[in-house]
Amino acid sequence: MEEFKIEKEHRLTLELVKELWSKTYNTDGKPDWSHILPYYDDNIYFRDTIQEIRGIVEFKEMTDRLTERSKDLNMKLVKVVQQGNDIFIEWEMTISYKKYPSSILYGISRLTINEHGKIIEQRDYYDLWGDIFDNIPGFGKKYRKFMKKKFG
Repeated sequence: MEEFKIEKEHRLTLELVKELWSKTYNTDGKPDWSHILPYYDDNIYFRDTIQEIRGIVEFKEMTDRLTERSKDLNMKLVKVVQQGNDIFIEWEMTISYKKYPSSILYGISRLTINEHGKIIEQRDYYDLWGDIFDNIPGFGKKYRKFMKKKFG
C-alpha cells in the first residue's frame, strides 16, 4: 500500500509540469532540480543539441554541471500543452555564465510520460550558438548574415 502512495505522488500532470518547471529555474540564482528529479524514470533518455544521456544517474550529473557552470538561470514558460503522453514546453531561458554576458535561449522541450506517470524521455530543441552569438555585440549580426547566406 505504501508503494502505491509513492508512485501516485510522483505522477506527472500538465498542471504539475507548469508548477515544477517554474520552481526549478526561477529561484534566486542557481537552479534546483531536487524537487523534480523524482518525476524522472530511472531509465530516462535525454537529448538536446549538445548531448545524449541515458539513465537517471547521468541525467542528475548533467543537471549538476549546468548548476555549477551558470551564475544565474531563469526560465519563462511561454506555453505548456499536452497531446497524449507528450507534454510540450515552449520556454525562454536566461542564463548568466560566470565569465560571459547573459544570453536568452529560446526552445521547446518534449517530455514523454510512461505508464507510471514519470518522464521516460526528454528532447530539448534550441539554437544554442545562434542565441548566444546574438548577445555578442557586432558578432551576432555577422553570424545571422552568414547563416542566411549559406543556409537561408
